[in-house]
Amino acid sequence: MKRYFKNIWDSFYTIAIGMGVTFRHLFSRAVTIQYPDVKPELTDRARNRLYVNMDDCIGCDQCSKACPVNCIEIETVKAVPPDDLGVTSTGNPKRLWVTKFDIDIAKCCYCGLCVYPCPTECIKMTDVYEFSEFDRHNLVYNYSTMTPAEIEEAKQKFEKWQADKAAAKKAAAEKKKEGGEKPKAKKQESDESSDNTKSES
Repeated sequence: MKRYFKNIWDSFYTIAIGMGVTFRHLFSRAVTIQYPDVKPELTDRARNRLYVNMDDCIGCDQCSKACPVNCIEIETVKAVPPDDLGVTSTGNPKRLWVTKFDIDIAKCCYCGLCVYPCPTECIKMTDVYEFSEFDRHNLVYNYSTMTPAEIEEAKQKFEKWQADKAAAKKAAAEKKKEGGEKPKAKKQESDESSDNTKSES
């Protein structure tokens, strides 16, 4: 019988404790915001969607190598003379055409590891967090500013430059080979003439 009344008392006591917490917050200032009409205030170092400033990108691939989930894909083509790609805002010379710079934000884990190794500080985490999509393919962001025609032109220039360089190297090797054979032929002629002189005497 004693235990029965004790259980009733414990029930009312625990309810009173819970309601006490409720009544305390009932008269305090509300912390709930009416999203999306009201946006939450983010910290200065919030890590959300990535942004790439392609004017400063040198195609070094450091961010792609640092990414633990392989969400960054970069493809480059070497610039050939007389192409002048200029320099970045940090003074780094640009020597590569960045033909592809894709970030699959659906894979991104927002760790920020891709930001720190960038020598030109062109990639950074922004405070943009509203980018949901119905189609996951729309979460692949293409940051390269080159058109398909410009990419094809850069590739053709590089291939032609490689072919010309290989041809020049081959021609130089053949010229060197011919230059080495001529003294050898002259020496052989000289030896033959000396042998003929000896036989006549």
